[in-house]
Amino acid sequence: METVTTTATQWAIDPSHSEIQFKVKHLMITTVTGGFKEFGAEAQFEGDDLSNAKVTFWANTASVFTNDEKRDAHLRSADFFDSANFEKLNFKSTKVEGSGSSWKVTGELTIKDVTRPVTLLAEWGGVAKDPWGNTKAGLNLSGRIDRKEFGLNWNAALEAGGVLVSDEVRIQCEVQLAKAN
Repeated sequence: METVTTTATQWAIDPSHSEIQFKVKHLMITTVTGGFKEFGAEAQFEGDDLSNAKVTFWANTASVFTNDEKRDAHLRSADFFDSANFEKLNFKSTKVEGSGSSWKVTGELTIKDVTRPVTLLAEWGGVAKDPWGNTKAGLNLSGRIDRKEFGLNWNAALEAGGVLVSDEVRIQCEVQLAKAN
């Protein structure tokens, strides 16, 4: 009996067609959206879906952007990401399961020096060729984390009750991958 082996295809994130964002409640009444300007990801999977996928991701914490320079500087400080001591946050998948357009990507997220398991829902958009013959894949990722589990504890109490920044952080990513040649 002959054994058939398949090799995983290598993919890299296309940063010009991808967004890595987070959303946090502010004053407990509105949501502030932020993201990272510098990030990267690599993936390996077989075929035209996420079966047996392995994914790694990083973001440069000093590249955090919320459209407010004072807030961005505070996020880079030791109160939050501590960019001077922890240049990157990282994610490495440990399990990918699902089918069709619905998947779950479970892995280890490291922020500062704290690593915790995280599960992200993935909506698989599929694989397509662009007009220049490059093979691309698309997916939308979403999930939630408790920022305090990663040592991001700073907050301020509000006079009327509640806190300035929610503990829950929603993650939303629009990702386009480019097949390595």
